[in-house]
Amino acid sequence: MAKRTTKRPASKPASKSASKSKRPPAKSKAKPTAKPAKPLALSGQILPMFQVDAFTRRLFHGNPAAVVICERAMPAPAVMQAIAAENNLAETAFVLPTAQGKAKIRWFTPTSEIDLCGHATLAAAHVLWRHIGMKGSKITFASASGPLPVTLAPTGEITLDFPARPAKPVKVTPAMAAALGRAPVEAHLARDLMLVFENKRDVHELTPDFARLAELDGVGVIATAPGAGHDIVTRCFFPKTGVNEDPVTGSAHCTLVPYWAKRLNRMRITSHQVSARGGELTCVFSPTGDRVHIAGHAVTFMLADIVC
Repeated sequence: MAKRTTKRPASKPASKSASKSKRPPAKSKAKPTAKPAKPLALSGQILPMFQVDAFTRRLFHGNPAAVVICERAMPAPAVMQAIAAENNLAETAFVLPTAQGKAKIRWFTPTSEIDLCGHATLAAAHVLWRHIGMKGSKITFASASGPLPVTLAPTGEITLDFPARPAKPVKVTPAMAAALGRAPVEAHLARDLMLVFENKRDVHELTPDFARLAELDGVGVIATAPGAGHDIVTRCFFPKTGVNEDPVTGSAHCTLVPYWAKRLNRMRITSHQVSARGGELTCVFSPTGDRVHIAGHAVTFMLADIVC
């Protein structure tokens, strides 16, 4: 578009004395222009994608995850991250079946890749069995956290076999109370920061300040307390990875279960994640102390094709 100009009436010539006192106008510095984003290298392949509600038997409950099935190879990491950002779900799992009962898996939040995700792994196994036609009752996923065996029961319940991540006690600080609106009675740190409260009402009534939560140690923040009807209640916050509150968090139970198994003196722990969507998990701490079995159901919400 042509630049609009406006003519001004000619002014009278200035006197010599005035012209001497005037200084030439300062030259304005040109503002640096932002570099255009580098276009992603897309292969043009069409990949099936499924959106699954995990750790629930009902649609619109549990934790939604996207599962992208890759037939030849996974897309470039930048493309996978762009797809996850476009989906804007807590996690998008990319799955590459490699043999009968075997597949590779990677997980992306809207802002970053993570090393372990429970609900998206459960969703991926559900898709492979129900929609892709993988045979047998066991799938082993190759992942950044090592082999992850997943089994299917005749009832449709799916059990994840995940590495335990016990936490070490750390000092309770005023910053923790400021970030959640009330002070925990204990604090423990593994990959995530686990804050223990006196009762389930404390966890229900937390008022998280996500900016302050992002300043605390750990990738995410887990709030937990003894339950009623379930052994424990939980809420999980991951503002550092673009997920303020995660509806149901399987990987958090790799830290929760070792703590509660010792405190309650039992190996089987039932958990209710009291987010707005809610979710239920049944967990078993292995006798060897190095694995956590996390069980739940899943239901498919949507099927789509994406071009990447």
